[in-house]
Amino acid sequence: MATQKLYAGVKLRDIRTRLGLTQKAFAERLGVSLPYLNQMENNHRPVSTGVVLGLAGEFGFDVTELTSGEAERVVADMREALADPVFADDPPPLADLRLAASNAPALARAFLHLHRSYRETHERLASLDEALGRDGRAVQQSPWEEVRDFFHYCGNYIDAVDRAAERFAQNGDSAHRAVEALKARGIETVIADTELLRRFDGPAGRLTLSARAAPATRAFQLLHQLALLTQDDLIEATLDLARFRSSEARDIAKLGLANYFAGAALLPYGAFLAAAQETRHDLERLSDRFGASIEQVAHRLSTLQRPGAKGIPFFFVRVDQAGTITKRHSATQLQFARFGGACPLWNVHRAFETPGRFLRQLAQTPDGLRYLCLARDVSKSGGSFTAPTRRFAIGLGCEVKHAPALVYADTLDLSPGAVFEPIGVSCRICEREDCHQRSVPPLERRLTIDPDRRATLPYRVGG
Repeated sequence: MATQKLYAGVKLRDIRTRLGLTQKAFAERLGVSLPYLNQMENNHRPVSTGVVLGLAGEFGFDVTELTSGEAERVVADMREALADPVFADDPPPLADLRLAASNAPALARAFLHLHRSYRETHERLASLDEALGRDGRAVQQSPWEEVRDFFHYCGNYIDAVDRAAERFAQNGDSAHRAVEALKARGIETVIADTELLRRFDGPAGRLTLSARAAPATRAFQLLHQLALLTQDDLIEATLDLARFRSSEARDIAKLGLANYFAGAALLPYGAFLAAAQETRHDLERLSDRFGASIEQVAHRLSTLQRPGAKGIPFFFVRVDQAGTITKRHSATQLQFARFGGACPLWNVHRAFETPGRFLRQLAQTPDGLRYLCLARDVSKSGGSFTAPTRRFAIGLGCEVKHAPALVYADTLDLSPGAVFEPIGVSCRICEREDCHQRSVPPLERRLTIDPDRRATLPYRVGG
């Protein structure tokens, strides 16, 4: 199999800018000519092996950053947008999308924003009740989607916040230290029988946590409140850099960053990475060791992408019983559908049928990549007989080349000839022609309808 050439001009130019070097000085230190560097920065040539070694040796740069998944995420989002019928039957080839994502990322994101605005306008006009009363309002990406995209394109790793949380947690139990830190500010922490997970009363100097919540949830909420009170300057500076378009998005992102601090303090980067490697990523052992929930552990594993100290690239997703994705992140090439549910052939949907058990699946996506996928239900009790139980399932996985580092791969046949189940992203952009679980035709392909023939599907793809 041929090695894929590495085009990373935008990233290379960004490195040079951060170092404050001219093209000439940068080229000299990397041992290449000025015209050659210029061609690499403009993606006219791939980044050479010599330049990769020079970045590592001369500048101590983590070369894995050159192959970060941001461009692949943009490509996946563009492919899904271009599957819209408004773009007719001749979508741009994948090579063009990759060039746009790597060479003109701002333009690619502007295209995604334009399509999102179109889609929201179309959906609004499709409902008369919704359209009435909204005349003249500007169409914008929802604040929730804007924040989700912020974390999505950051790779779900916020370095400054992560390191601040790790510094806080380095001297002992994070929850105990949080109680003491709040006490030093004149704030009493109280556990009471209440439906609210967390309630902070500033004037009274009281933080109330629900006795009905699990201990891991209480610890998380405690650290969340601590972040809002003690890390405000750091969080606000991060929000300033993000440049959100609305105050609502900024407010949602602030809660998201406080959540990030809480998770990183509960599971501090260095200690958690070492424990994950030691236990071979056994979620239950990690949960017990750190006093965290299975979901918290799985989510944290997907954020271990610190330059120079990266863990295994995982994807993480949470779905509800309707199959709607409520949380998603991928440090792998596997990307999730932005709109609608996940592929029905994926084992995450079967987790509801086997509560309390991990399901394992060897799966292959249409691009030929193979993954080890884990799934488990994570039902959340309301804490009383009358309170509803919230039912979710989580999925966690990595490329099969990393599988030997996971305890869950034991006894599985990982050989090249092993059987891997076919999965996709979503039906409307999936290229598989013979999927028995297809819900809608692929929008990029022509269909053949034969009234005298009926197979599993009432049409043939690509005929």
